[in-house]
Amino acid sequence: MTVYIDPPTWPGHGRLWSHLISDVPYAELHAFAARLGVPRRAFERDHYDLPAHRYADAVAAGAVEVRSREVVRLLHASGLRRRKRRDQQGSA
Repeated sequence: MTVYIDPPTWPGHGRLWSHLISDVPYAELHAFAARLGVPRRAFERDHYDLPAHRYADAVAAGAVEVRSREVVRLLHASGLRRRKRRDQQGSA
């Protein structure tokens, strides 16, 4: 199993965030996140949102640094990509 992380460039809630993903089924990703002490509520559809201050912890634990575009490519290639449902995207 390989766990990947992109740079913390995604803004939200006054912070920058990274995406933590895996190229194998989610059980392995959940186990990796649990070892880091990342709460399960940080899992969103197909990835964990990780605040910038935890980036180095994930890399030290073995996450492979990749560009954000690579995260999307890896999720698609593994068949693990889950898009937001229309009703979760909000409506105007």
